[in-house]
Amino acid sequence: MTDITNVPLSRRQLMGALGTTTALTMLPGCVTTTPMGTTASGQALLDEFAWNILEHEPLRATSLGVDTGDRAYLRSRLGDASEAGQQAYADTLRADLARARAFPKDGLDPATRTSFEVVESAYSTAIEGFELPYGDIPVGSWRTAPYPVIQNVGAYIDLPRALDSNHPIRDEADAEAYISRLEEIPDVLNGELERMRSARAMGVIPPDFLLERANDQMERQLADAMAGGSLVESLVRRAAEAGISGDWQARADEIVQNRIAPALEAQLAELRTQAAMAGSAPGMSAQPHGDEWYRWSLKSSTTTDMSAAEIHQLGIETLADIHAQMDPILRSLGYTEGNPGQRMIQLSQDDRFKFAEGDAGRAEIIDFLQERIEWVRGEMPRAFARVVDPEVEVRRIPPNEELGAPTAYGGAPAVDGSRPGTFWINLRDTDLHRTYDLVTLTHHEAIPGHVWQGEYSNQLPLIRTILAFNAFSEGWALYGEQLADELGAYDDNPAWRLGYLQAAAYRAVRLVVDTGLHAQGWARQQAIDYFHTNSGVGVAETTNEIDRYCSWPGQATGYMVGKLEILRQRQRAATAMGSAYDLKDFNLAVVEGGNAPLDVMAGNIDRYIGT
Repeated sequence: MTDITNVPLSRRQLMGALGTTTALTMLPGCVTTTPMGTTASGQALLDEFAWNILEHEPLRATSLGVDTGDRAYLRSRLGDASEAGQQAYADTLRADLARARAFPKDGLDPATRTSFEVVESAYSTAIEGFELPYGDIPVGSWRTAPYPVIQNVGAYIDLPRALDSNHPIRDEADAEAYISRLEEIPDVLNGELERMRSARAMGVIPPDFLLERANDQMERQLADAMAGGSLVESLVRRAAEAGISGDWQARADEIVQNRIAPALEAQLAELRTQAAMAGSAPGMSAQPHGDEWYRWSLKSSTTTDMSAAEIHQLGIETLADIHAQMDPILRSLGYTEGNPGQRMIQLSQDDRFKFAEGDAGRAEIIDFLQERIEWVRGEMPRAFARVVDPEVEVRRIPPNEELGAPTAYGGAPAVDGSRPGTFWINLRDTDLHRTYDLVTLTHHEAIPGHVWQGEYSNQLPLIRTILAFNAFSEGWALYGEQLADELGAYDDNPAWRLGYLQAAAYRAVRLVVDTGLHAQGWARQQAIDYFHTNSGVGVAETTNEIDRYCSWPGQATGYMVGKLEILRQRQRAATAMGSAYDLKDFNLAVVEGGNAPLDVMAGNIDRYIGT
């Protein structure tokens, strides 16, 4: 295994850039006394907090597999997407944050103390977001979205996917709950429409290129609904598979075509109204309260107080470090002209690393991903003192969503084991992928990345499985890419190693372009050109990525900021513990500490060092 100090980013980056800008506060060490009842009452309060969140977000209860027993009613609900619903959610968070702060912490065991720290951090940041005059505000989630409906935001995209992949159809009660949720979709869409119009009245208009994509996506979803598509098909197919009799086709068709479709048409009309008013400025600095909104989104996305200028410079320096590692490998393969990103563009044209076109190539990609998952699963005992064994299902992102969707994303299994971890892959065009980039993508999305880490989080109290943080989630997934390297994933294949380094460069570039777009006045094309030239990614994917950063400001910065902090904590632990340090124990301390803000993670590592 590679020595832990041989990391792909310089010591200056690890110990300097983040160490001087995040102002991470170390938490106290382990409490040695735990009076009976104190921890139990704290855990009971944390459970109350969890269920209060799920009352506002019932789909998350379904995703976690906890909408059962006394909470089975949540399976029939979707939540309130209106302005009033948003304010009610914020009021719940304010009340529960006050209760969390008032709860006596003396005597709590370390895990429960950590959970309170996580709650206080997540809630305070979310409340700051709700105090902004517009936008979709994540509560222990990752998507910072100023526009409630755009090409990759909104119920028109989220609900068909969630109902198909997360809502079970095992018996008649499940099917009836699905019907009830269909009946609630028009209210959700109309609640979003209210917020779209309210934002427009404030002068908040998405840029024209995002609205063009959103219009196309909405038209696709509307056509699908009118044709009795995915929302109906999912229920009918799965009810038949489960042997559940009933007139599900007619009932679902009536709701979708007579109630959901008109609500989609109303949203589409609003998008067209906005498109007629839109300009081309891509960044938040062009929007009312945009600078304030972006400062908050960086805080939410990185769980630090780093400024846009600091993140921008960190990206430039980190990219230079990674390019320096790519250069000799590229030269050894005969690629010598241009910067490493430009040479990766040349490498991408090599037929040896391409997949076939069409469905044959899609099948090749799925098989390739599954083979790599099984390889890395077998290596995990070398990297973790306690291993898990999550089931991982590789699935294509639904074709109706592919145009505005990312290249891939992953999610953990359901808490109750009813649904496997999922590796979603965008297969709209097999030319999006190369063998050398899919290897690293597997480690990021599945093992030891999102699915693997999520399996440990699922073993924590319910509130900890709900609250997740972009910098930790994505930072861990990037760290998982490096762990795979240290386990030998790329040892025998220089092109695969280049794919790994290219992925790291990709995340460093994100720091530069996200802050460039939203804080430094970059034009869209300037960001596309910088990304394409320095990452070596094709123009189509680059354009898709830049548009994503315009609709999710700040989110893309969490990846590299989080990875750097995990590496900084790893180096700190190795230095402090000397011969007692073991990589397997460090990795376990991070994942068993759960998904947390970076300062809370640092406190968990304090306790690990002190054991």
